[in-house]
Amino acid sequence: MTGRAVRPERGSATREMILNTAERLFAERGVHAVSNRQVSEAAGQSNNAVVSYHFGTKADLVRAIARRHSDQMEQVRVNLVAEAAGSGDLRDWVACLVRPFTEHLAALGSPTWYARFRTQVVSDPVLHGITVEESLRSASSRLILAGVNQCLPDLTDDIRTVRWVMARNLIAHMCVERERALAEGTPTHEPSWDALAASLIDALVGLWQAPVTPVPPKENAADKTKR
Repeated sequence: MTGRAVRPERGSATREMILNTAERLFAERGVHAVSNRQVSEAAGQSNNAVVSYHFGTKADLVRAIARRHSDQMEQVRVNLVAEAAGSGDLRDWVACLVRPFTEHLAALGSPTWYARFRTQVVSDPVLHGITVEESLRSASSRLILAGVNQCLPDLTDDIRTVRWVMARNLIAHMCVERERALAEGTPTHEPSWDALAASLIDALVGLWQAPVTPVPPKENAADKTKR
């Protein structure tokens, strides 16, 4: 009985070690620059096939790392969305977008690698779909989308889409800068994750409420020919 109880515990500890090691290496070097074998060696595993045994392909490993974090952030997000329910204040919904990320990074302690890992994955054309899958699993994220959009009834769908992309990039890259600075022991722009969240919320409210410059329609080939 004792032997049977120990094996699952060892397997769980090995999986956790692999996840932590892979996240760090992917964040520091890039996903495609790190092999499963390098992850195994850095995790102190003598069996070079241990990553494949526990997770399968590299994409499966990336998905496992992403899901571990997304599940934890979802708990924060659900609570914030419940507090914002029924609000017509854009700031409340922007806070629901920003704070799950910053509060999660703060809770992880320092150093962390998740912000850099996530940016690596999002910017990769092959792995980007994994982050999309994770966001689709989140019912609270869909409520935030609806909450922000209802506060901006005058924006067209095209403008909203562009500003959502801008918002996601700003959140991600500002968190990456702070995370890297903390890991390297260099000065940060903000004194805490909470302060960064407040700055991001201010900036994003301004971004979404910024005026829209009319864009002249593109000329088609027929118009050019008439000249």
